[in-house]
Amino acid sequence: MPTISIFFGIAIKMFFDDHNPPHLHAEHQGEMAVFDFRGNILVGDISSRTAVRLIREWIDLHNAELAENWEDLQNGRGFRKIPPLT
Repeated sequence: MPTISIFFGIAIKMFFDDHNPPHLHAEHQGEMAVFDFRGNILVGDISSRTAVRLIREWIDLHNAELAENWEDLQNGRGFRKIPPLT
């Protein structure tokens, strides 16, 4: 599963050829959650409210890039790293 961004101890990943709806996997301190591109948690849980807020902020900033990566990964074209929050 490619890591597309890392910031503040949060790793953001996407699978190749993953199921719909478009989503990303976020990991923070051993906890994992799956977020859609609107910032909703679909599966899992990250107990840190700060980490969840940062993930949602990052999703809002990079929504178009996430959609492009999703499309590219679904079609076997690879992926691009997305800048972290700073």
